[in-house]
Amino acid sequence: MDRRDFFKAVGRIAAGPPAALAAGTARAATGSAHHWAMVVDIRQCIGCQACTIACIMENRPPENEFRTIVSTYEVAEGGRVDSYMLPRLCNHCDDPPCVPVCPVGATFKAADGEVLIDADRCVGCGYCVQACPYDARFLNAETGTADKCTFCAHRLEAGLLPACVETCVGNARVFGDLADPHSEVSRMLAEHQGEVRVLKPEQNTHPNVFYIGLDPRFQGRVDGAPTLWRPTPERA
Repeated sequence: MDRRDFFKAVGRIAAGPPAALAAGTARAATGSAHHWAMVVDIRQCIGCQACTIACIMENRPPENEFRTIVSTYEVAEGGRVDSYMLPRLCNHCDDPPCVPVCPVGATFKAADGEVLIDADRCVGCGYCVQACPYDARFLNAETGTADKCTFCAHRLEAGLLPACVETCVGNARVFGDLADPHSEVSRMLAEHQGEVRVLKPEQNTHPNVFYIGLDPRFQGRVDGAPTLWRPTPERA
């Protein structure tokens, strides 16, 4: 299948009416702040990359640059080779290391929890790209400024879900408001206490992207390209 056919196929799979954030819009009407977060259920991810394509179509990053992607790893263990899917994006940390290194204050933490970039102020120095422990930022070759996932902030303002969530065919990505104890993300985190993990917890960034079903051996594997990984006994 060539690239054009792939885009068409994903479009047919993911097509559907926009999903409104009913609870979110209701809270917006009261003027109360949100705390946006995403829960990724690894058990539901099939590695179809519909989320990746939806993000490309929505946000138009330069070719070969991605705001979100599903890294696919081949794990050889006991004579058997399995695939492991790891959806990755900006973690929108509560203590983001990308913010203090920006010399012009272009990267900032929004009131609703997103980590955003003011492209008009960004000078393209790349300090934030280097500071991100999740390999989730890049310098946009077309604009010369830092770029990354924004949780589709423009869609949130319109009461819509992020494009990657709306098009996830396995319902592996769940998005919502942690400030609302009745939201689906709050419910999932409460129901799966003890199973919830984050990437690179030793960094103490307090991310707002949570994983259910994440193999702890993959908590630190946020390199940009999928790789063949053969676990050794000390890593198993």
